[in-house]
Amino acid sequence: MYNPASKKAEEFISDEEIRASLQFADENKNNRELIDSIIEKARDLKGLTHREASLLLICEEEDLNQKIYDLAIEIKEKFYGNRIVMFAPLYLSNYCINGCTYCPYHLKNKHIRRKKLSQEEIRQEVIALQDMGHKRLALETGEDPKNNPIEYVLESIKTIYSIKHKNGAIRRVNVNIAATTVENYRKLKEAGIGTYILFQETYNKKAYEELHPSGPKKDYAYHTEAMDRAMEGGIDDVGCGVLFGLNMYRYDFCGILMHAEHLEAAFGVGPHTISVPRICPADDIDVNTFDNSISDDIFAKIVAVLRIAVPYTGIIVSTRESQKSRERVLHLGVSQISGASSTSVGGYVEPEAPEDNSAQFDRSDTRTLDEIVNWLLEMGYIPSFCTACYREGRTGDRFMKLVKSGQIANCCHPNALMTLKEYLEDYASPDTKAKGEKLIAEQLEKITNPKVKERAKEYIENIHLGKRDFRF
Repeated sequence: MYNPASKKAEEFISDEEIRASLQFADENKNNRELIDSIIEKARDLKGLTHREASLLLICEEEDLNQKIYDLAIEIKEKFYGNRIVMFAPLYLSNYCINGCTYCPYHLKNKHIRRKKLSQEEIRQEVIALQDMGHKRLALETGEDPKNNPIEYVLESIKTIYSIKHKNGAIRRVNVNIAATTVENYRKLKEAGIGTYILFQETYNKKAYEELHPSGPKKDYAYHTEAMDRAMEGGIDDVGCGVLFGLNMYRYDFCGILMHAEHLEAAFGVGPHTISVPRICPADDIDVNTFDNSISDDIFAKIVAVLRIAVPYTGIIVSTRESQKSRERVLHLGVSQISGASSTSVGGYVEPEAPEDNSAQFDRSDTRTLDEIVNWLLEMGYIPSFCTACYREGRTGDRFMKLVKSGQIANCCHPNALMTLKEYLEDYASPDTKAKGEKLIAEQLEKITNPKVKERAKEYIENIHLGKRDFRF
């Protein structure tokens, strides 16, 4: 029986409820009156149910689809303005004992180069990332209790936070590691992580079990209930995601919204972020073996409807997507992107030769961080390296209350400008710096609170004089 507040995976992600929701959407995809009423309901900025969102996703009426896109743009502007948060993944190890059929790290892959970074190698990787200008990392490892135990992850987090190079510092470490115990989540919390990220891959249990034929990840319930254990361990910012292309996209779209509803019902706070990766080529993975791939048009529609359905949640698009694809969805709802990413173990210090490949997937957007910052500035976005909310304790329900009320902009807008100023002073090319200075001057005038505006201008001048790390 479907119960969003239940702690059992098959009750809060109910196959019967998902199929009923998809049937409801099929039966009403041309019901103009109903679709229009859902769009109007969403204007209250309180989101939609998984069933309502599933209907918007397959709406076939051209004028109503335009209203959906227009509303997504309006909601994105309301909650996140023109700020785009920047981050990079850091792969510590690709040793893994799982048998996932879509990932080259799977145990049976005998020709991928296996690597595990030492603490000194992590230090060098972090310095390379700091020299680009990054302040926020997403830590990644394969699942292998022998090679990648929780003690290794905790030691690595401590190493990352300890490194201060020139004006560089990693101020927030998000963690994307395999589902684990409440005790281990508590240890991660104590280590000072930001968001705990875990992708479900697919919410269809039958498909999930076929895609994970061996290893600890094959346990669907244990994996799906991981966010509950993370929250029980004190981690109040969690990030969900599916890998679109593994299963029918409409099923997984509905599932991820049900997961968000479950977290709201069970813990009073939904996911901090939702990621929307699409399957792409990797070492021994042929994407043509997966017959559920989605078009760019469907991908854009997914982002737009997610923004309407969960307006408070950050939406992440990685370098899996091309520049063209990322540009299309930025204004529809995306609030975080990775930049200058390496998906190889040790790939920031020394890019790998093809024959030494240790990457998890091939990137579509291979530009430098400065090129991406320049591109964002050109389009009028504020590239943000801000980590202030995490370090000021604005996490979990405290963060969500500020977002839902719209008050977060009083912090995020000036903080984004100040971290951009740091980037311009320390790392930017001359052209990027000129564009950034112009944007900062324009955006400072848009701060409506006189005291905040005055203080932001003061902080930015201090950054120009060599001081760092101001925040609201």
